[in-house]
Amino acid sequence: MSLRIATTQPAGSTDPRHNGRTARELMRQAATAGVRLIHLPEGFLSGYAKEQVADWADVDWTTVRGELAATADLATELGMWVVIGSAHPLTPPHRPHNSLYVISDRGEIVTRYDKRFCSNTEITRFYSPGFEPIVFEVDGYKFGCLICIEVNFPQLFAEYDRLGVDCVLLSAWPVDKIFYRKAQALAAIHNYWLSLSVPHQSAGLMPSTIFGPDGSEPATITAGNELAIVTLDRTAPEFHIPIDLARPWRAEANRGDIYRTRQVDDPRSTDRTRI
Repeated sequence: MSLRIATTQPAGSTDPRHNGRTARELMRQAATAGVRLIHLPEGFLSGYAKEQVADWADVDWTTVRGELAATADLATELGMWVVIGSAHPLTPPHRPHNSLYVISDRGEIVTRYDKRFCSNTEITRFYSPGFEPIVFEVDGYKFGCLICIEVNFPQLFAEYDRLGVDCVLLSAWPVDKIFYRKAQALAAIHNYWLSLSVPHQSAGLMPSTIFGPDGSEPATITAGNELAIVTLDRTAPEFHIPIDLARPWRAEANRGDIYRTRQVDDPRSTDRTRI
């Protein structure tokens, strides 16, 4: 009936070996707390284009694959799901995707989310876009994935609402403080949990946080704390209103029948100049 997840705020680098070691150390810490799924930032494993990678020719893809494999091996050992950001190379001359790898507790890459709405710099210089939402399930809880600037496209969050996810995993490298409030508002609007994972480089702007279905902040990275951990529980009494009442009501409202069946034929309604 419940699922324990963790978000992170590690310092990423241009060295995939360093990034892989950091990810696995966080996984080990999370395992001691009973975490089943750990969430890491955008572009973390490979290094993030624009901020850290100026040219894809500088990336050692063999090392990236090796670190991903080592992370998958540890996921098997710990019985933990891992969602980690990385560029995903395509066949030359195509540019990579900006992706989130979803690694199961059996060490399998079960799916990959490719960022759909890339920034202008990303789409013109660095990345090929993706086109599909991704939903996967862990212990009866459904997750969707989004990346960074996609916080500005509310239709993507509404899409995951329609797809019935319990939690959206939003990996990012934000550059402004308002990003945090946008993510918080979207969690509250759609009444699902939202895990926000940003790198340490963004710590001056915001902490990595897991928002509740009411927009609350039940777990936030603080000084000296490398993990923010939350137990997802659809039966928790504090979330009865957002999960059991507000979310079904909004779904019904969006379908519109409850309004169309109450439409009135009244000249005082159609004449907008009357008082």
